[in-house]
Amino acid sequence: MTARSGPGTASPPILDAHMHIWDLSLGKHPWLCGEAIPFRYGDYAAIRRSFSIQDYRRASAGFDLRGTVYVEAEWDPTDPLGETRWVHEVAAREGLPSAMVAQAWLDRDDVEELLAAQAAFPLVRGIRHKPRAAARPDRVEPGVPGSLSCPRFARGFSLLARYGLSFDLQVVWWHLAEAVELFARHPEVSVVLNHTGLPADRSPEGIAGWRRAMARLAELPQVAVKISGLGLPGRPWTVADNGPIVRTVLELFGVDRCLFASNWPVDTLCADFRTIFEGFLEITRELSADERRTLFFENACRVYRIEPQGLAKS
Repeated sequence: MTARSGPGTASPPILDAHMHIWDLSLGKHPWLCGEAIPFRYGDYAAIRRSFSIQDYRRASAGFDLRGTVYVEAEWDPTDPLGETRWVHEVAAREGLPSAMVAQAWLDRDDVEELLAAQAAFPLVRGIRHKPRAAARPDRVEPGVPGSLSCPRFARGFSLLARYGLSFDLQVVWWHLAEAVELFARHPEVSVVLNHTGLPADRSPEGIAGWRRAMARLAELPQVAVKISGLGLPGRPWTVADNGPIVRTVLELFGVDRCLFASNWPVDTLCADFRTIFEGFLEITRELSADERRTLFFENACRVYRIEPQGLAKS
């Protein structure tokens, strides 16, 4: 971390690096409209309703919110461009989101055509495709279709830089070794790890495995980390639970490669927007004001190529 000029006290401006909205009347979100599926936070009935930008603004009221990054929300994968068009319509009407991470399954036969089409939209900065994951560390099978080590997935990943797209990775930490192998072959692709590598197992053994995996990933300079998605099933979001995770990530990646994000509305299953961001502010209160501005605002602007001059308080 950089030298401190004194602890930061005032709340910095915020560019929320990971949020969602959805309109279930469109019938485009199978996981929210159809049969319930196993979910890392357990029962998610409370978010199986529509969430709008107006809802988001009410949730974030009182903070110096300057902008947001919308991340694909598992829209019908047969129509990925439909989600992108819809988000652009919302942004034109509401002034948010400020940028978008769109859906593109990298193992599709037509992946290059899809990447070109997504990249043509003005708000699209990157792509997310959640790779196939094993339920436990001892069940990882290299090369499984849809996984990070799948040749088809790797081919799609290799095309991202051609279209000026970054990659948002959401996968549990025991797949980060596969991620390191893939990303090391493509240093030209900017990567953002979602939700802090999903350290759901807070046992000493679980935390040790997560930390080792994150340390390996931190060796790749093109990788940044979203500090988000830290909820635990059946527990409220607390500084006591999550402070050590946040501080470890800051230690491994440094202030310049970390971004804070709400994961709204998914993380409302654990806490409201205020609890999460006040928690982040409390955890980082010993950092300088400049460091906190970097973490809460400037890194997201840089990573997602958003001009800060064009962002006013929402």
